[in-house]
Amino acid sequence: MTILVIGATGRVGRHVVHQLIQRSAEVRVLTRDAAKANFPTDVEIVEGELLDLDALRAAFKGIRTLFLLSAVTGDEFTQAIITLNIAREAGVERVVYLSVFNADSSVNVPHFAVKAGGERMLSEMGFSATILRPTYFIDNEVMIKDVVINHGVYPMPIGTKGVAMVDARDIAEVAAIELIRRDEAPGILPVETINLVGPDTLTGLQIASIWSELLGRPVTYGGDDPSGFEQNMASFMPKWTAYEMRLMAERYVTDGMIPNKGDVERLVDLLKRPLHSYRDFAKNLVSAR
Repeated sequence: MTILVIGATGRVGRHVVHQLIQRSAEVRVLTRDAAKANFPTDVEIVEGELLDLDALRAAFKGIRTLFLLSAVTGDEFTQAIITLNIAREAGVERVVYLSVFNADSSVNVPHFAVKAGGERMLSEMGFSATILRPTYFIDNEVMIKDVVINHGVYPMPIGTKGVAMVDARDIAEVAAIELIRRDEAPGILPVETINLVGPDTLTGLQIASIWSELLGRPVTYGGDDPSGFEQNMASFMPKWTAYEMRLMAERYVTDGMIPNKGDVERLVDLLKRPLHSYRDFAKNLVSAR
């Protein structure tokens, strides 16, 4: 059957669509601007937003399997709740939901709390769901690469506990595997949670050291205080978003994002290949400058 992808135009969603096509799945996407979607011609496109109920109902027509990625916005929780309610109304049974690592324990970080609410809704409303819990995306380093390369400072307040950053390509491939597994299952499968992590758990100092090696000159870690980081983020994004980023960074400093025993091995077994590493991603950024 056709699989609906919501959040298809972002850095993870585009990879999900690509992975599904590679696996010969029929794909439909919901997007705000069909003209900018730029998907292959065999991808069915429905234009609309998550709070456009007519478009949402049209997107869900004839769908039983959903990939849901709700963007970090001021009304993210409303969007997620409405989407899952309309999904249930339309007869959707099977969902792969992009949450976040340790969503249920970081209650003061807005988008973590939202994801935890979505997880609870999936469980209590009886969906057959795979909940994907990624750590911080390696791909986000595109935002800070110029600071690193031009000023010799790694500005993300990662802390000393360590964060196992994950590549969007790994997230998407696991999502596609789970979408097809659930879509093709003869019956309803139980709810399952998968932590999506990178192969290496790195501290701020260790990441700065990787950049130093790749650039052939010293790169300094900017430190654990997130106040400067918040100010920098606020220069090119809404202040509330920058503040949320600060709250997230504070969690990195106090708790880290450390894989549970067996998380890495589980992903390698699922993907049948090694995970993409931070070093390789950073190396590609340096090569592309």
